[in-house]
Amino acid sequence: MQTITTKSQVDVLVIGSGAAGSIFAAKAAAAGKQVLILEAGPERSLEDLTSSQIWARKLKWAGAMVAEQGNHKVGNNFNSGFGTGGSAVHHYGVWPRLHENDFNTHSQYGVGLDWPIDYSHLQSFYDRIQDEVGIAGDHSKEIWRPKGKPYSIPALPIFSQGQAIAKGFAAKGLHTAPIPMAVRSTPTKDRNSCIFDGWCDAGCPNGALANPLATYLRQALHSGAAIQHHSTVSKILCDEQGRQAIGVEYFDQQGKQHTIMADKVVLAAFAIQNPRLLLMSANKYHPQGLGNNNDLVGRYLMTHPAHTIWGLFPQPTHPHMGLTGGQLISQDHYDTKLHKNNAYGSYQWLIANATKPNDLLGIAGSRPDIFGKKLKPFMQQASKHFGTMVGICDDVPQANNRVELSRTNDKFGLPLAQATHNIHPRSETLTQQMVAEGLEVFKAAGVKEPWTGPRAGMHMMGGTIMGRDPSNSVTNRYGQVHGVDNLYVAGPGLFPSSGAVNPTYTVHALSLMAAEQMLG
Repeated sequence: MQTITTKSQVDVLVIGSGAAGSIFAAKAAAAGKQVLILEAGPERSLEDLTSSQIWARKLKWAGAMVAEQGNHKVGNNFNSGFGTGGSAVHHYGVWPRLHENDFNTHSQYGVGLDWPIDYSHLQSFYDRIQDEVGIAGDHSKEIWRPKGKPYSIPALPIFSQGQAIAKGFAAKGLHTAPIPMAVRSTPTKDRNSCIFDGWCDAGCPNGALANPLATYLRQALHSGAAIQHHSTVSKILCDEQGRQAIGVEYFDQQGKQHTIMADKVVLAAFAIQNPRLLLMSANKYHPQGLGNNNDLVGRYLMTHPAHTIWGLFPQPTHPHMGLTGGQLISQDHYDTKLHKNNAYGSYQWLIANATKPNDLLGIAGSRPDIFGKKLKPFMQQASKHFGTMVGICDDVPQANNRVELSRTNDKFGLPLAQATHNIHPRSETLTQQMVAEGLEVFKAAGVKEPWTGPRAGMHMMGGTIMGRDPSNSVTNRYGQVHGVDNLYVAGPGLFPSSGAVNPTYTVHALSLMAAEQMLG
């Protein structure tokens, strides 16, 4: 990879090499701009990725500690990434679209916050990203799918685990469809097709999964963008009037501080580090931090409440095969956000995930009661008859769920981030109803005693929300920070509400829209 030394000026400076930052870098470099990406983590390439649980752990967050509080933590250590490609290197490639009713929840339901855009603003960008990246799916079977072009490549196959669980959904009068996956079902000249070994969360070394190393970061570097690793940004610098970002200060791996200037700065360091850096960049014109005149930076932090359902099926399921993200999706209830007992939100099922022992979707945490003499017979049966799925719910945005600066500093003397997140009672009630449905589906599929794992936080959103007015948001619809309009925030931190779908596809669509606006 090309490296650039500290220079006086670049056209576009991108902080973070994940999904959002890579799109900005790719589009700016293709337009002839001099682009530098500063990445805090280590360098890696597709060839470095290894399909193992140990390797998958190495892709997760390894930067400055994030102190977490609350009864439903966002799980930064799992949900964030560290190094080339960011968290998108270990994401699962599940790419559904947000629905039309995800954008106006305050106006329509009196809950949460409205976006400054609606689905129609993003539809064409969803379609374009779909064509550029390649999403495998079957739009005709997704009866709930919002408007958009048919998928650009055929759906991935459904294996025996997916077939077994689908029978339970059908018995309950519910529908399933192949998950829309940003995974190649057919090869291209520079990307292989999926081999279905279930190691998506370890990075996909053959390039089938659309992580930045295989898509937009590769394009950015090919177009002349440069990237510096082990570069921890400590402050965004502003001009004498405080109205323009003019560059950044950063530390290298040896702890030496550098300054680099830029015409435009893109902050794409994910949902915890973005607000942390805005707060650390306070100056005399922005004494509370950039974009923080109304005390909104860091607020409305969100994570999807997720629950796994597990069971042993009478027929063989070959649970190791497929993809980490699953094989089938069900969104029958997605467009209904008001439920019995005051539950609120949408939810979806991601069905027949390739089974792993640990981490978010791993079996180990769900059955701590199985050990000693009971473990061997369980494993002998489960290795061929196991099945699982995960339900993902809306997270009601709350102002007190937030990122703040800690009084404790990191190795560079910078204040650590502190993240607080508690689940809203209406979201918690929805998760209970969702779990009850999931257990019934597994029973209808022939599982005698299904069980559920503990609730966990999946994905991170909010903290730098977009809006129509500076009084109720940090940025405008393009991620431009109010009061510092050449400073762009990118990523899921812009989301004013979470929806109940995996956010990476929407991050791509928003970033493409914003990058084109930035380039004029």
